[in-house]
Amino acid sequence: MASPIDITKFEHLKASGDLPSPKGVALAIIRLIQQEDSSMGDLARIIKTDPAFVGRLIKAANGLAGYNRRAIASVQEALMVLGLPAVRTLALGFSLLSSYRDGACKGFDYGRYWTGCLVYALAMQAITQRTRAAAAEETFCLGLLARVGELALATLYPQEYGKVLQQTLEYRDVPLVALEQRAFALNHRELASAMLTDWGFPRIFHEPVYFAEVPETSGYADGSREYLIAHSLNLASYIAEVCLAEEAERPNLMGRLFEIGARLAFDPVAVSELCDGVVREWQAWGSLLELETLEIPPFGELASRGEALAASLVPAPAEGAVSQVVHPGHSALLGGEPQLALPPEVPPMRVLVVDDDASMRGLVRKVLETVGHQVLEAHDGKTGMEMALEFQPQLMIVDWVMPEVTGLELTRALRQTKIGRSIYILIMTSLEDDDRLIEAFENGVDDFMNKPINPRVLAARLRAGQRVIRLQQELDRDREEIRRFAAELAVSNRRLQEVALTDSLTGFPNRRYAIERVQQEWLVSSRTRRPLATMVIDVDQFKTYNDTHGHDVGDAVLRQVAASVKGALRAQDIVARTGGDEFLVICPDTGLDAALACAERVRFAVESTPLAMSGQTLNMSVSIGVATRDTVMTEPDALIKRADQALYLAKNKGRNRIMTVQSLRPGPLVPPR
Repeated sequence: MASPIDITKFEHLKASGDLPSPKGVALAIIRLIQQEDSSMGDLARIIKTDPAFVGRLIKAANGLAGYNRRAIASVQEALMVLGLPAVRTLALGFSLLSSYRDGACKGFDYGRYWTGCLVYALAMQAITQRTRAAAAEETFCLGLLARVGELALATLYPQEYGKVLQQTLEYRDVPLVALEQRAFALNHRELASAMLTDWGFPRIFHEPVYFAEVPETSGYADGSREYLIAHSLNLASYIAEVCLAEEAERPNLMGRLFEIGARLAFDPVAVSELCDGVVREWQAWGSLLELETLEIPPFGELASRGEALAASLVPAPAEGAVSQVVHPGHSALLGGEPQLALPPEVPPMRVLVVDDDASMRGLVRKVLETVGHQVLEAHDGKTGMEMALEFQPQLMIVDWVMPEVTGLELTRALRQTKIGRSIYILIMTSLEDDDRLIEAFENGVDDFMNKPINPRVLAARLRAGQRVIRLQQELDRDREEIRRFAAELAVSNRRLQEVALTDSLTGFPNRRYAIERVQQEWLVSSRTRRPLATMVIDVDQFKTYNDTHGHDVGDAVLRQVAASVKGALRAQDIVARTGGDEFLVICPDTGLDAALACAERVRFAVESTPLAMSGQTLNMSVSIGVATRDTVMTEPDALIKRADQALYLAKNKGRNRIMTVQSLRPGPLVPPR
């Protein structure tokens, strides 16, 4: 298990006050959650004092909710979706991001660090949504803070850590943790684990963080939660590395990415889809957090480029490794017959030869090398299965008759896996029985070859197989293009929906949105038995502005009133423009007295903010009707109608005032269930 930092040393570092720590609203949130008698309402009130955190919290909740449910738009809903532990750690992570965007360590790239942590967080969330090893909202926070040990060292020892980072450029073969250990007698892995422990992360999280960079050394049992979390952290970290790599370097990293993903039983297609989703979320979050992000092609495209680059290399021959590829421009002699190399436009394939006869493997290998393919060998069916899943060849040449696992059994087993279904399989046999060949095709074999092998016929069958493989690759690319188009279409549809629900003049939601939202808040009020209030606001004498000054001035008046109203409302209130000069405000969790106080702030804000137009000043005012839900009301329309009645009364009383037709006496605001 882990070798944690000496507790005395950590307490000394903590006592220095220099370790990164939460501040402001985040600290208040963390302290409140630690109190046993704290409530969601208390927490919501603290959160609403920080509009930036409100936006990030709701964004995080919507990331978990997915596209199949109504979008979350209030703090209360976000709290219910995320839960207190995740809110606590989100507050912690976002507070550190805000407070430590830069620092004194010149060699530490703070912007790259934080945008990398964001990718790390989003990747952890996406991975655990598939593995179910932990709650995705908690692993988002874990990913955001998993590298906090590096930030801590840059904060504690800015000059010295800058020198260590410079040494990583000079001594590329020496791990960063070794250089840190030599300089500070501790490293970022130990420090991160200790800090997460101190912040209250459970052991199931803070211990795997120590092993995130080297999960194979953890000793965790395969398939255990600790194993899955440690390897998920490793995969998420590598996804961040790929995203932040130089454009030309990314294709070279794809093989390693797929190898790490395979430890979690993710095939390359699944890894590519996961990473594409992470990149889309990264770009959306980057805008919200003011972090730089990069445009990255689809990962399937990066993988194809990586394969092409690998195919262009000429590795040294080694037993059990990829064989040397003959340059396409060369020719070779085999058995006295000239063999043509691959045409320049045809890329070489990764081929796995599975046969228990070494001489037969050597013969086939020589043919394959001659025409430019890359070759791996397996001496039995079991090894062939393992190598096929690990190296993912495009084509396999398999002997039918082998001890323990026959070629037919190997084919059946491969066809039951997602990776194996895409491999073109050619089986070698000395049997010419038609029934046996039919059996082979029915079990997933694509082609067959009679023994003894004729090199020219084998080369011809390889070319035929390659045509099928190219068609499959084109189909995969088309599917990827369709998936990407579908994702872009979904984004466009969401934007169109936003436009359909938005008033273009004021930027407020429109009447359609307001009606839907009132119904949502009505249901929440019914479920929680919390109060709900509304205000109907009307601009006094608005027709006069249009008639006297023109519609341009009328529009300017509406925009000015909208800005004053928005500035006077609370973070939890929802305002919409429902008519020409009429606005509706929805006030969740608000009784009549609080709604009246809020309405007075709105009225005063409009009255005290005149509009300067072409050398003249226009004074404006509004009349406001206020209502709160009571036991008589049976539907949302009744609540709005009551506020309308109050507005009518305010106008009859002389305008520029607030009115209600309800009593201020205390009583039940929501019917009992």
